[in-house]
Amino acid sequence: MDSHLLDQGFQRSPNEPTLYVKHTKGKSLLIVSLYVDDLLVTGDNLEEIQRFKERVMHEFEMSDLGLMKYFLGIEVDQSESGIFISQHKYALDMLKKFSMENCKSVATPLVLNEKLHKDDGEPKVEGSTFRSLIGSLLYLTATRPDLMFSASLLSRFMQSPSQKHFGVAKRVLRYLKGTANYGIYYTNVEDATLIGYSDSDWAGCLDDYKSTSGYVFSFGSGAFTWNSRKQDIVAQSTAEAEYVAAASTANQAIWLRKILFDLQQPEEEPTTIFVDNKSAISIAENPVQHGRTKHINVKFHALREAEKNGEIKLVHCTSNLQQADIFTKALPRAKLEFMKSLLGVSKNNLKEEC
Repeated sequence: MDSHLLDQGFQRSPNEPTLYVKHTKGKSLLIVSLYVDDLLVTGDNLEEIQRFKERVMHEFEMSDLGLMKYFLGIEVDQSESGIFISQHKYALDMLKKFSMENCKSVATPLVLNEKLHKDDGEPKVEGSTFRSLIGSLLYLTATRPDLMFSASLLSRFMQSPSQKHFGVAKRVLRYLKGTANYGIYYTNVEDATLIGYSDSDWAGCLDDYKSTSGYVFSFGSGAFTWNSRKQDIVAQSTAEAEYVAAASTANQAIWLRKILFDLQQPEEEPTTIFVDNKSAISIAENPVQHGRTKHINVKFHALREAEKNGEIKLVHCTSNLQQADIFTKALPRAKLEFMKSLLGVSKNNLKEEC
């Protein structure tokens, strides 16, 4: 398939090996994403798309499934007003798999301020079931950013889970029970610009006192990429933890800018990354602060270089508008619902229309 696409005039993205782009006559664009033996094709010219499908089906034994409605467990509803993606069926199957289809739902996936330890003194539980549950949750985060922190947090205990860890995981399933039909809604946005949010929870892990980083990116509509991950180092201050998180976010922003360039959608201006810590922004902008930064690993100072080169721009935002907050800690119900709305997480508003 790779050889065929290259022979047809496609260029393989050097930044994403599964992405192929072809610029045809009249400056129309044809985009193909390849996953093993599954193809997704899109573009701005329906005739070019049809010709491409005919050529591929002539060369290979393939089926044309039409407008994408289901792909790798992700359900897609498309209309003129927007696109909604979810994993509704997968969520229901998951609840049934772990005998939680008839459980009572809860409003939040995690209890506020509940602390988890590796060695909490609770009896240990059978590990394979717990690992299967967490693996299923992690796959569900493809369309559910509101589950990202919960799945990431629980994955830290997969080696030796306790009854308390399993109880927390079952609470996440109870939250899923009430939100199984949720997903992300994308709407048309004029002059869409890539923006990111970066946040951290300082020393949130009570076992090694490492912080948790979180980031999310969007084009002004629903979120399309996000992450929650424990940092590799022990940050000595909130500012350092935020700085390390911003460095990770900047790396993702640079990669996204490269992908957009491959798609002939270059970002002319620096990508704005919102950070709610002014000290972290100051450290990135002022390399003279030796007393506060000389112990920080050199690799994180690539953030300064990215800002200097005009690739990213750190901008302060208030904590109540920090969208990445949902990826670093458990939130109360009101704030969780607000953050979900900012990320585009909702019920399927297109069902009736579709």
